[in-house]
Amino acid sequence: MGDLVWGPLAYLLLTWGVVTAALVLLVVYRVTLSSREDDQIIISKAEDHIAAEQREIVSKITQLSRPIFALSVASGVLLVASASVWIYQGLKSF
Repeated sequence: MGDLVWGPLAYLLLTWGVVTAALVLLVVYRVTLSSREDDQIIISKAEDHIAAEQREIVSKITQLSRPIFALSVASGVLLVASASVWIYQGLKSF
């Protein structure tokens, strides 16, 4: 095999892959939490523990919104940067 050249494009794509994988994991986790969330109105005192669990789930889902947004933006920026470097390298080789 030939030498593997780790240029800027390879680093960008590797970083994009890691960021996107983390994003996918967070989104899957949020969907899992959302599936456990019930849209119920708890009326009796006996069901207060269920209401507390639901509030905790909603809190976790809300807390995941900011990291998911940040990773989405980072993934998009890295993808555009990778495409730009790839196009630049292609134009430079002419």
